[in-house]
Amino acid sequence: TLQPDTLGLVSAADKLLREGFKVLPYCTEDLVVCRRLIDVGCEAIMPWAAPIGTGKGPTNPFALRLLRERIQVPILIDAGIGVPSHACQVMEWGCDGVLLNTAVAQARDPVVLAGAFRAAISAGRAAFLGGAMAERESAEASTPVVGTPFWHLEGG
Repeated sequence: TLQPDTLGLVSAADKLLREGFKVLPYCTEDLVVCRRLIDVGCEAIMPWAAPIGTGKGPTNPFALRLLRERIQVPILIDAGIGVPSHACQVMEWGCDGVLLNTAVAQARDPVVLAGAFRAAISAGRAAFLGGAMAERESAEASTPVVGTPFWHLEGG
């Protein structure tokens, strides 16, 4: 399996950082592990969306969104992305980038799919920067009429 060794990852990152390396750790979406990686000096984290090579997309959206809320360093999604909509989604949540391999390498037309990923990543980032509306449990008027002149509604 290519699952990150979360027990050894922090100590390995610490050692490499002390030796002068820049470390971009491939990790799970575990908040505690990610905080510890930052505490030892990692300037970015690279959590998976799903196990590497699976293409399942974000299997734990809550954890990835929580990382973005609580962690200030760049977050680069490093594994588990299968289709452009997965990449768009993590970018909408505020992630800073997506690393792709298997999804493009195994595509019928890698050039076309890479272009689709590029467009999806750009769209997701724009949605995040534009402040897309939050999900709601029920409908709510988005154009309230109170205090808005609607001359055409008065008397015909």
